[in-house]
Amino acid sequence: MRINYFGKVAAALFVGLALATGCASSSPTTSAEPSVSNNQDETADVSVADPCASAAPDTVVETSTVEVSTVEVSTAEPQTVEVAAEPQQNIRYFVDGSGLAIRGTDPVAYFTQGGPVAGSAEFTYTWGNATWQFASAENRDLFAANPEQYAPQYGGFCAWAVSQGYTASIDPNAWRIVDGKLYLNYSKGVQRQWERDIPGNISQANANWPGVLADS
Repeated sequence: MRINYFGKVAAALFVGLALATGCASSSPTTSAEPSVSNNQDETADVSVADPCASAAPDTVVETSTVEVSTVEVSTAEPQTVEVAAEPQQNIRYFVDGSGLAIRGTDPVAYFTQGGPVAGSAEFTYTWGNATWQFASAENRDLFAANPEQYAPQYGGFCAWAVSQGYTASIDPNAWRIVDGKLYLNYSKGVQRQWERDIPGNISQANANWPGVLADS
């Protein structure tokens, strides 16, 4: 009986030892899974970090306001004083065969001496694509300081003709100053016709000028 008892104990110990050995050999397979998950975590960390790190500097550069400031500077520059002066330079003045305005008559003399006075080749001034002659250096300097004040209206063409929608030459002796402006006409006969309705003829000529130059 005693031998039988010890045999059972030995068998039980052998089975217990076998089970313990089997558990120990199966444990490494379970420990391999955390190592894989660790690698995945590390890979995820790297893939997320790289785009953010590279995007931050790019965003700062692309949203720079340098381009906006250059556009503002370029749009401000076109505003110049020369634009206002151009129409005056485009006016074509009546000249004779020698390129002289008012056939060489001094324009300032109409205002200072009350009538036409022949100018001199000694005192000239170039303005409005024409050469202007003067009786004195003083008159020349007055004209140079303010040409629009002394130059005849409608480019020195006949005032009556311009009121009728065309241009014609002038006679320096057919003249009149109205409201501080000099008007010339083709002849004294045309001058009298123009004087029949000075306000109306001036108003009509103003409406036609300088468009009549395109048709002449």
